Amino acid sequence: MVESERQPHDQTNGESNQKVESGAHPQVEDLEKKKKKEEKAREKELKKLKAAQKAEAAKLQAHEVSNSKVVKRKNIKKEAEEENPEDYVDPETPFGDKKHLSRQMAKQFNPSAVEKSWYAWWEKSGFFVADSSSSKPPFVIVFPPPNVTGALHIGHALTSAIQDTIIRWRRMSGYNTLWVPGMDHAGIATQVVVEKKIMRERQLTRHDVGRERFVSEVWSWKNEYGGTILKQLRCLGASFDWSRECFTMDEKRSKAVTEAFVRLYNEHLIYRDLRLVNWDCILRTAISDIEVDYLDIKERTLLKIPGYKMPVEFGVLTSFAYPLEELGEIVVATTRVETMLGDTAIAIHPDDPRYSHLHGKFAIHPFNGRKLPIVCDAKLVDQNFGTGAVKITPAHDPNDFEVGQRHNLEFINIFTDDGKINNNGGPEFAGMPRFEAREAVTAALQRQGLYRGAKNNEMRLGICSRSNDVVEPLIKPQWYVKCNSMAKQALDAVFDEENRKMEIIPRQYAAEWKRWLENIRDWCISRQLWWGHRVPAWYVTLEDDELKELGAYSNHWVVARNEEEARTEAKRIFTGKEFRISQDPDVLDTWFSSGLFPLSVLGWPDDTNDLKAFYPTSVLETGHDILFFWVARMVMLGIKLGGDVPFGKVYLHPMIRDAHGRKMSKSLGNVIDPLEVINGITIEGLQKRLEEGNLDPTELEVAKDGQRKDFPNGIPECGADALRFALVSYTAQSDKINLDIQRVVGYRQWCNKLWNAVRFAMSKLGDDYTPPTNIAPDVMPFSCQWILSVLNKAISKTASSLDSYEFSDAATAVYSWWQFQLCDVFIEAIKPYFASDDPKFPSARSYAQDTLWVCLDNGLRLLHPFMPFVTEELWQRLPSSRDCTKKESIMICKYPSVVECWTNDRLEYEMDVVESVVKSLRSLRSLMPAKERHERRAAFVLCRTDEVEEIVKSHKLEISTLATLSSMKVLRENDGAPVGCAVSVVNESLSAYLKLRGAINAEAEREKLKKRMEELQKQRDNLTKMMDASGYQEKVPPHIHAENVAKLSTLMQEILSFEEASRHLEREIAAEASANH
Repeated sequence: MVESERQPHDQTNGESNQKVESGAHPQVEDLEKKKKKEEKAREKELKKLKAAQKAEAAKLQAHEVSNSKVVKRKNIKKEAEEENPEDYVDPETPFGDKKHLSRQMAKQFNPSAVEKSWYAWWEKSGFFVADSSSSKPPFVIVFPPPNVTGALHIGHALTSAIQDTIIRWRRMSGYNTLWVPGMDHAGIATQVVVEKKIMRERQLTRHDVGRERFVSEVWSWKNEYGGTILKQLRCLGASFDWSRECFTMDEKRSKAVTEAFVRLYNEHLIYRDLRLVNWDCILRTAISDIEVDYLDIKERTLLKIPGYKMPVEFGVLTSFAYPLEELGEIVVATTRVETMLGDTAIAIHPDDPRYSHLHGKFAIHPFNGRKLPIVCDAKLVDQNFGTGAVKITPAHDPNDFEVGQRHNLEFINIFTDDGKINNNGGPEFAGMPRFEAREAVTAALQRQGLYRGAKNNEMRLGICSRSNDVVEPLIKPQWYVKCNSMAKQALDAVFDEENRKMEIIPRQYAAEWKRWLENIRDWCISRQLWWGHRVPAWYVTLEDDELKELGAYSNHWVVARNEEEARTEAKRIFTGKEFRISQDPDVLDTWFSSGLFPLSVLGWPDDTNDLKAFYPTSVLETGHDILFFWVARMVMLGIKLGGDVPFGKVYLHPMIRDAHGRKMSKSLGNVIDPLEVINGITIEGLQKRLEEGNLDPTELEVAKDGQRKDFPNGIPECGADALRFALVSYTAQSDKINLDIQRVVGYRQWCNKLWNAVRFAMSKLGDDYTPPTNIAPDVMPFSCQWILSVLNKAISKTASSLDSYEFSDAATAVYSWWQFQLCDVFIEAIKPYFASDDPKFPSARSYAQDTLWVCLDNGLRLLHPFMPFVTEELWQRLPSSRDCTKKESIMICKYPSVVECWTNDRLEYEMDVVESVVKSLRSLRSLMPAKERHERRAAFVLCRTDEVEEIVKSHKLEISTLATLSSMKVLRENDGAPVGCAVSVVNESLSAYLKLRGAINAEAEREKLKKRMEELQKQRDNLTKMMDASGYQEKVPPHIHAENVAKLSTLMQEILSFEEASRHLEREIAAEASANH
């Protein structure tokens, strides 16, 4: 399949991965080298650990505050020095075995250490394999088959991250999941690679080698180098069912391609015709529209074109005159003057008065005397553009081709397959390369006095993405699929309200689906290549045929599954006649076999168990750029040959750009290799990769400069989990993702937060802890009840977002719970239960332990589809519940579901109040001098309602803990305002005061209050103005009006609170001034 975002790859990485993953047995010398390397790495890790422990001990010693703390920290230092560093290093794990974990968790998260060994064990354990006889509901995804020539690029990483998230979630949710990996034979791309290889190694072309030997060479190359990308996908944790891996040219897929062609031909949906195609003169084949890149040219431009020593001129409109049969001339203009050798008419508008006298007349071709009819064509000609006369070359221009059909003109091809002028172009030009002929034709026109000048002309130039050659429209006999009826079925599958079978997500692309399918043209499926599925059609040459060349008679073709069947069919059609048959040398468009992929991977055309169990598949996830080229064709062929749509949903992900929104390009130096993000790379390594490419010196310097700006220190090691999470989080960005590596780095740091949360838990649970069978929130401390309630909400939001393909929302829900609720609030709030000897804490401590275990168990399972490696490693360290045997792996555990009795909206509201107070106190603390910010301070909370007072009083412990207070006193409005404090208005019901050590910065506080007051007054005035506007009551729905009234009341209350805070500040200033006097 053609890939829209091809990126470069470090071949060395791919080969080393291949060796590890295939389990190849290295020689003894290699084993010795490997052993020494591992020993060195181990020693290095131990040194790091020792250094980290020393640093930690030094840090603890530096923060001594009292004598008791000094003693305590010395003991800690002593213990740290007595620790065995070996306890923190994972023992070696034999390939395919379950990972051997270290006795102690490492002090910090290390992605390469964590992500090692798990994948081989998952695969060997059969966790990825689907069962066609299972009673579970099926959920199936077919991975878009990457090109066999390809290496892992960031587009593949995005596709893999999204699909594996879906598959792991569905697997944990009780589905019989099947995720099929495959590779595309990539006709043109692979042929080009191997052609370059034999030219480089043996200075031979494929024509020198011959077809049979060349195809054999391609198979050899494929077996040796192809499929690197599928091995690399293991690094990302992609849980494919490798037992069903397939290749578009393997025996089963080839059988499906042949069967599809035969069936469609027999139903008159495949036919052969002479039409205009996109022709590549270097590759000598027709190419698909997606293989054509367009270059916008504004004015005269010189371009380097393959096969030409000198640059070729484009962006120029050349005018010349055709002599009329009678007296006079008619002037035409063209950007491709060489094509005038194939002109067969001149078109004018029927209503153009300048040429009314020429209706039915002829012009004369200056080089061959051919008579060119002057035809009237209102559809093509704009009489207000240029001279109003258009030269017509039906064999070399799509618009002219249609004019030729409308007016029954002669179609004259003037080019050979390799882009030279043929005999139809005349003896003066025959044999010239087309762009040299451009200059020769211009010179010949000048000699005959027919040249009328040239001027700059804006144009779009079609360039083949494979060869960089300029695409030439050529008329060629090709095989076509008739698409109208199948397109109507594909259109109805999405838009038929009564029988909708397929949904496109995001919905905006449904309009594009409609536009493509309503304007569909028949599909050219033959290619003039040697690598690919040979067209299953044979040409019958009769003994008494006058013309013997292949294809001379359009009714002499037979289509069959094999040569024997073709011969039988030929005998039936040409009964009693002597003949010989020869197979069409062309191959089929790669998109034809790719279009059959959802069927062929499941065994079609055979009625296999897989086909019965797993077709139609569940969802197709791919880039929006191939919605028509691949997705629409799969749907058309799936309905026609499989009897149903191939998938019920289509999810189209955005295209990835760099952090600045630019398309990734080798010449810009902004290409991001996923393996370099996973493993990390220095700036020198990045620049070396550029140097090993094929950029010219100017491009190389531009690319290097771009890299130095974007990655001045290279790319740090982020690991697969962080990369996956970042990519999935980015999917909210409409049609483009502006990928900033710093965001990936941020998620790698977040993995460290998860790691530390589990380290904290393990230290508090202890070695003898056994998790509870079930828990009763009602009897638990406030913070325990609250975290379970918000966990419920996170579970609900994550599952509903995944179900609706809102992956960014799902990732945000998981992240927010872990980061802002579990780590930032709950873990901090329960620390007093473990640090204090308060007699009322033992039972709270026990509840906190149970809640902590439940949170980590659920939280890791909730996160697993997004981050498979770190969640597996951390989950394996959790103690097992006493009521059941622990599952082997987190990936086969049940996905968390909402537990109704955990939900407690009242407690969530109370924690919102607690957090708002804490946030205000922290904000006040952040304004203090740096050296005072970490000191415990006294605080006062002024409550203006009984309800808020009750909440604050009952949660003094949580507020004091989270805000790092030495004491906290609750005040009412009639209490005297505390002196020597900074104040923050929390909301209309609350104000928070934090005791200061020194004097208040009166001006700063005054300015802050003034600014906030002005903001509130502006909001109040705007809202009042809107509510007082004429027609407001009639236009605004009652619930919106009620919301506005409540909002206005809150604003008024907040303004009063700030006025009070302002008065408090003035009193503080006055008191301080009085004390000074």
